[in-house]
Amino acid sequence: MMCIRPTLMAAPAALCLVAAGAAAAGEVNVYSYRQEVLIRPLLKAFTLETGIKVNLVSAEADALLERLKREGDISPADVLLTVDAGRILKAKAEGVLQPVASPALAAAIPPAYRDPEGYWYGLSLRARPILYAKARVDPAILSTYEDLADPKWRGKICIRSSTHLYNQSLLASLIAHHGVAAAEAWAKGLVANLARAPKGGDRDQLKAVAAGECDLAVANTYYLAGLAASEKSDERAVAEKIGVFWPNQAAQGTHVNISAGAVTRSSKNKVAALRLLEFLASDKAQAIYAGSVQEYPVRAGIPWSDEVEAMGRFKADALPLARLTDYNAEAVRVADRAGWK
Repeated sequence: MMCIRPTLMAAPAALCLVAAGAAAAGEVNVYSYRQEVLIRPLLKAFTLETGIKVNLVSAEADALLERLKREGDISPADVLLTVDAGRILKAKAEGVLQPVASPALAAAIPPAYRDPEGYWYGLSLRARPILYAKARVDPAILSTYEDLADPKWRGKICIRSSTHLYNQSLLASLIAHHGVAAAEAWAKGLVANLARAPKGGDRDQLKAVAAGECDLAVANTYYLAGLAASEKSDERAVAEKIGVFWPNQAAQGTHVNISAGAVTRSSKNKVAALRLLEFLASDKAQAIYAGSVQEYPVRAGIPWSDEVEAMGRFKADALPLARLTDYNAEAVRVADRAGWK
């Protein structure tokens, strides 16, 4: 048996995976960037339906990718689950994935949300709109991401660091639509309008808006939905103070991203690995993504959660997410030049 060390685990105990040379047909080994609490309900449902046991390793993205690279062909991993297109695109570029063809995945997942060569498949969607303080901002004066660079918002905006891939992907999408010069001018304007230096995650930006530290934030919707559905009254109170505005509806649409899955290059149990990906794109799993994780189903016809539905319908940016890899490095350079820490 090969045991994953506790230093890479979200849980305190080590998890033993079947050695790479002896993968069990009735098991599948998953390396996941996602929080274990979010992914466990999906994996449990998969096991109940198929009888296939799932061995899960959850860890930070960079550490897990480095582990996959270091383990190489002897890695026990069969499936990689990531957050953000940038993460799965990086894994593909590092050579730790293999392409797979599946009529079920092709039918369920729109082309914009899967790799054209079959290396990865989007499994859920997350939108990154503008969130505003209901008490201080009239949504009628909001319009686009680009407008966030207008001096009228000086000292009014909160956003997390540009080092996070959520923002790198947003900036990469703006480069794709408008070019480097326009994206850099926007980033400089955004930085000039910040209420504070970037710190914390998306949830912290929402709490800052509710506390009056800023009037606007850019964040993923599932963070707000999670606060709205919380059992804690103080978190629900934060959500009640925040409205959602869908930017760029008259243009390219609101930026969206994905969580994604792929079969690893090292997989010794490719059949079970592909079966897991197909399950995650099924109606049953998509309903779990919507209800428990507060994300948007990647396939049509699946009801949204009540909290997400309350945010309203919107036009999503149709930019194929595979193109973000073409602009990610430039997005990092643009952010640096703009002083977006």
